[in-house]
Amino acid sequence: MTVCPRIIVVKMPPFPHDRPCPMNPDALSILHDHLLTALATAPAETRRLFHGRGRCWPGLEQLTVDWLQGVVLVCVFKEPQASQLDDLKQRLMAITQAPAWKASGAHTLLLQHRYLQESTTEWLIGEPIEEMTITEGGLQYRVDLGRKQNTGLFLDMRYGRDWVRANADGKRVLNLFAYTCGFSVAAIAGGATHVVNLDMSRAALSRGRDNHRLNGHDLSKVSFLGHDLFKSWGKVINSGPYDLVIIDPPSFQKGSFLLTKDYQRVLRRLPELLSPQGTVLACMNDPAFGADFLIDGVTREAPSLRFEQRLENPPEFPDADVECGLKALVFRQG
Repeated sequence: MTVCPRIIVVKMPPFPHDRPCPMNPDALSILHDHLLTALATAPAETRRLFHGRGRCWPGLEQLTVDWLQGVVLVCVFKEPQASQLDDLKQRLMAITQAPAWKASGAHTLLLQHRYLQESTTEWLIGEPIEEMTITEGGLQYRVDLGRKQNTGLFLDMRYGRDWVRANADGKRVLNLFAYTCGFSVAAIAGGATHVVNLDMSRAALSRGRDNHRLNGHDLSKVSFLGHDLFKSWGKVINSGPYDLVIIDPPSFQKGSFLLTKDYQRVLRRLPELLSPQGTVLACMNDPAFGADFLIDGVTREAPSLRFEQRLENPPEFPDADVECGLKALVFRQG
């Protein structure tokens, strides 16, 4: 039994994927009160305001709400009944009339339907904004609104980026599955001598360049490889060895990475990639697998590495079962 904010929740199986989100009036009242409290003390930087995906609030398991410094982004991950969706919109619109909304500086309200193929976004309040710059830890990142499934920065990895920034000084870093290079931005800000970013998406890497430019970084210290990792080991190894290797593969992107097969393929290459005192930050966000999946995999595929610690997740991401939440584990050579 795990204690979450406001309610005690018994450990549950993974999300049901085939039934509507049961957003009953009581659950929506909890959401309403939670958001009013959060907006009354709105953070200066980007943060998650409500994390229903951690299953701490029955009836709200398919909802998240993010604060993007004036923009409130509400995501619904499973299709609700039409009446439930109408009730949700009414509750959200009521929040925009509350004093806490105005006091927070909020000016835009988005509702993103993540269960739809195009992740359609409704602009409930405010004019459409395609892109904006947000801040985390004093660093700036460019994000997309309303055009793509994800904004471009995964907020649950905030402590991971903080850890990289604190541990990158003087190091050569390899950032695998780099996406928009959030880890790379943190590493350069922390004094890394060079970062190699690898991702199949050249568009994501282009946004990564933008993120480095936003922060005034020297791009001669950053490399961008738009390749399939499993067809590019030679390029990656030749750019090493690395003092820090970051592994953060996509968990829910069909066809790009099979967790049970592909993670071990990466882990067994670590001895070729790392310097003698090298460090690994291995991440995973699939609720079906706990931290032991990574620890056992490293022990089997890269026995020269020892498990050192699991990073805490930010407090705004509570989970009824910690093993279902984000796993960010540190391993070291020796």
